[in-house]
Amino acid sequence: MNTRFLILACVLTAGVLRGAAVLETDICVYGGTSSGVAAAVQAARMGKSVVLVTPDKHLGGLSSGGLGFTDTGDKEVVGGLAREFYHRVWKHYERPEAWKWQRRETYGNTGQGSRARDDDERTMWVFEPHVAEQVFESLVKEHRIPVRRDEWLDRAQGVKKNGERIASITTLSGRTYRARMFIDATYEGDLMAAAGVDYHVGREAQSVYGEQWNGVQTGVLHHSHHFGKVPGKISPYTVPGDPKSGRLPRISAETPGEYGRGDKKVQAYCYRMCLTDHPDNLVPFPKPAGYDAAQYELLLRILQSGWRETFVKFDRIPNRKTDVNNHGPMSTDNIGYNYDYPEATYERRREIIREHETYQKGWLYFIANDPRVPQDVQTEMRRWGLAGDEFKDNGNWPRQLYIREARRMIGVFVMTENELLKKRSTPDPVGMGSYGIDSHNVQRYITPEGAVQNEGDIGVSTEGSYQIAYGALVPKPGQCDNLLVPVCASSSHIAFGSIRMEPVFMILGQSAATAAALAIDGGTTVQAVPYGQLRRRLLEDRQVLEDPRPAANRESAPGTAASNPTGNTNANPLARVQDVPGLPRVLLIGDSISIGYTLAVRERLKGLANVHRIADNAGSSSVGLKNLSTWLGQGQWDVIHFNFGIHDAKFLSPGKQQVPPDAYERNLRELVRRLKETRAKLIWCTTTPVPPGELVPPRQFDDVSIYNRIAEKVMVEQGVAINDLNAFISPQVAGNQRPHDVHFTAEGSELLAKQVAAQIQAQLPKPGGSSRQR
Repeated sequence: MNTRFLILACVLTAGVLRGAAVLETDICVYGGTSSGVAAAVQAARMGKSVVLVTPDKHLGGLSSGGLGFTDTGDKEVVGGLAREFYHRVWKHYERPEAWKWQRRETYGNTGQGSRARDDDERTMWVFEPHVAEQVFESLVKEHRIPVRRDEWLDRAQGVKKNGERIASITTLSGRTYRARMFIDATYEGDLMAAAGVDYHVGREAQSVYGEQWNGVQTGVLHHSHHFGKVPGKISPYTVPGDPKSGRLPRISAETPGEYGRGDKKVQAYCYRMCLTDHPDNLVPFPKPAGYDAAQYELLLRILQSGWRETFVKFDRIPNRKTDVNNHGPMSTDNIGYNYDYPEATYERRREIIREHETYQKGWLYFIANDPRVPQDVQTEMRRWGLAGDEFKDNGNWPRQLYIREARRMIGVFVMTENELLKKRSTPDPVGMGSYGIDSHNVQRYITPEGAVQNEGDIGVSTEGSYQIAYGALVPKPGQCDNLLVPVCASSSHIAFGSIRMEPVFMILGQSAATAAALAIDGGTTVQAVPYGQLRRRLLEDRQVLEDPRPAANRESAPGTAASNPTGNTNANPLARVQDVPGLPRVLLIGDSISIGYTLAVRERLKGLANVHRIADNAGSSSVGLKNLSTWLGQGQWDVIHFNFGIHDAKFLSPGKQQVPPDAYERNLRELVRRLKETRAKLIWCTTTPVPPGELVPPRQFDDVSIYNRIAEKVMVEQGVAINDLNAFISPQVAGNQRPHDVHFTAEGSELLAKQVAAQIQAQLPKPGGSSRQR
């Protein structure tokens, strides 16, 4: 940090303490989100004077506001300041005193589709809210960044422009901030909008950007956040089946709109709640002011139908706490009550926020106290309460509402699902994302058949990581020359469903500040920053701009919507794991089902074996034969666990399987012949069941039991051990497979991993020996 900046920082800090009316800096960051903190820190590290102006009193946005079970996707593409944040979290939890309410060894290591703690990389991805806030505060303190809290932009008259440049912003307190560059890091995009930059609110029609998953998505039922898993049809009427009796609360009377058309509606918001079951830290759920049990009549009908997934997303974070997210047809998401939030006045936004708080507190109180709630659900809910050592100044309630989506800029480049799905290339990347495309429900309506249904919930794999364009951070030329927007970035609704993850916001905040500093140095506009120069500096600062692994070896995190990599058809298993000398070598070969469990198998066998994996999204037996030589590599194997079948049974057209049963049998015989040449112990894994009921899209698969019977016959004849995963998981399929899908939830993948690891361990050679057949 240069001397000029140190002196100026001290002057700025003194000005803050005196309540100075005007502050002048190189860069002004508006918004204390995780992205805003990253932007401010990067600006300081590049020797620029910077001030962080935020309406909030606490830094970190949602990362310190309850979302501690990080939506990571592929951690390999999280670099720079974002990775530094997760490293600092790791350092905190290395201290014994960090574990007040439980012993560290009892916590486990389960994160959002991956490990919570990665000791090899010295990162931790799951954390308590107050720990995240401490990290953010320490970053701004170390870099002597002045932070102006509780400062609200005067959205009507507070942005002064000189031609196409913002000259200053003024807050409702009367303070003015002049800067050469501005960064809007708010969840709402208020500075962007007030500066006259183009933006969009709501869903675009599919035709706008040539997308499949945008617009109204009636009939598309992903995840578990709909009524498809509720036994029977739930009537939306006060008197079941009688439309004249009126609608239950929180069900819209409007039609949902035509499939594929755009609208101005926004995906649902909620609070990410930090709860605990530790009696010494538990605060009982309060009865909120304005509580009305009638608001939860629909929830009562759902529970009385036999639906039992209330606690699926009580995700564990350290010290016997949770990050609770929405799960199910009527959960913490307050569907339909946020449409006007993005452009609402501050007063109206506060009303919306209060309504969400009342709804969500009431949801908890209702389940825990209403005598009509089924006893098993109520008993479980009463084990929980608010965490007494979190959000102490706010009644232990999260301070930050989850603004999943508000305004989105229409900038130089608009990110769409086509870039995320790699249908089109992305120009001038400044960061990467990888989490699945994830939109929460937008509306709850009445179907023509007279049942209640939710609409808008979408979960689509990005099939690996993707790049994010610099053009998505800057306005179109002629609108604003000195503004960057890393949070409300230029993106379609459905692409934003993946981009909107907190690690990505930190990544883009750092990249935005880097570009701002370079624009100052070059005396140019943000649109004209030389990309080559920007790229070099980003790489110097450890940003990741392309997947660091060979294309054939890229892995997505298991158990998430991103767990579906592009076909691993050239994968070299030796590229992903550094062998520990003296341990046996295990190779896992499988189709897309195995993507969810093979990394967990590696974790379970850590210290017992060197586990390498091939998890192929297009893994039919024909693909296996084609790529077997490459997959086996040059090394020797002690145990090979392999399976194919679900893609073989998949229909290419009605009645036409991808690999018909007779061809499947021929392929298996050839696979076994070639695998036996390795002299490894072989374990065949049966195909897991296709769930009962209609898939989305329907009728995708032939009867997989046909394929399992063929495989069993071949393996018995050839003397290959059989891991009957189908028999193991069949009694436990309910709740462990994704709705209308053959793939498994994170919990289901853990069950599979336990069984697979046990089967492999039984075949491992004793220390000093070898299991290879002689």
